[in-house]
Amino acid sequence: MTALFGRSGAGKTTVINAIAGLVQPNSGRITLDGEVLFDAGKRAWVPARHRRFGYVFQEGRLFPHLTVRRNLLFSRLFNRGGDDPRELDRIVELLGLGGLLERRPAQLSGGEKQRVAIGRALLARPRLLLLDEPLASLDTHRKGEILRYLELLRDEVRIPMIYVSHTVEEVVRLADTVVLMSAGSVAAVGDVESVVGRPDLRAAAGAFEGGTLVHGRVIGQDIEYDIATVAFDGGTLAVTNLDALVGEPVRVRIRARDVSIALDPPGRISIQNVLRGKLTAIGPERAGIVDVSIAVGAVSLRSRITVRAVQQLGLAPGIEVYALIKAVSLDRFGVR
Repeated sequence: MTALFGRSGAGKTTVINAIAGLVQPNSGRITLDGEVLFDAGKRAWVPARHRRFGYVFQEGRLFPHLTVRRNLLFSRLFNRGGDDPRELDRIVELLGLGGLLERRPAQLSGGEKQRVAIGRALLARPRLLLLDEPLASLDTHRKGEILRYLELLRDEVRIPMIYVSHTVEEVVRLADTVVLMSAGSVAAVGDVESVVGRPDLRAAAGAFEGGTLVHGRVIGQDIEYDIATVAFDGGTLAVTNLDALVGEPVRVRIRARDVSIALDPPGRISIQNVLRGKLTAIGPERAGIVDVSIAVGAVSLRSRITVRAVQQLGLAPGIEVYALIKAVSLDRFGVR
């Protein structure tokens, strides 16, 4: 999954619509697997109906007079591979639509509508799936529901996807590659870790905050207190509200502003995560604030603190420090 990420007005939807063939650019070139879909210089243009792409919009755009089953089967018009009843059963099971098949869209929640829209797109057997902010109109609970299904989609269906979002939580949880856009241009391209961790991209990403993406595995679940223990190459993390089973790999994002620094191991404090590491770098000052890098095992942890704190503690590369992180401040971003 590739994410087009950036603040509103950056040009993300324009790009995905050009890929889909819904708009024709004035210049440039669009190809997929070597096939030219658009080339301004050669005046080549493949219409949207011949590109065999699936598109999921912000709103489900379901046919209100059709049941869920008939909305799903509508995709047969675009399926060149013929009908396969097993394919419908597989998508219904994957997206949890079994109890909804005889309902009409007016009887569905926002999250259920989006699941049906995704299923309809998949049943057309697309060679590329485009998703334009499919969670934008949903509340927090419904977003969490759909994110879990999108994770399953990414890992099981194996169709390449382009996902548009201005929400860092969605991007970090789902994407393999991030394209950060700003004012109609590409500001950065790379894997999630490299783009998310760059403090110089804050302006382009709007509300985006720098931090660290930790890959780990759940090794314990304290059901009584709803706290999971995640092991990573550097220690363990206590994480609240982690919807993952013991043994599952997960991504955990630690925002730089949520990491405090101590020179001595603290005692009798509420903070659940105290990680020992070595300070490796102190970034440039921005309005009295700096980003500090701390090596904790193989992970480069970032902490955002004031310049005064740096001076008061006498921080410098090479000294040993303790990174303090609240369990409640950690963002869990999906099984991987």
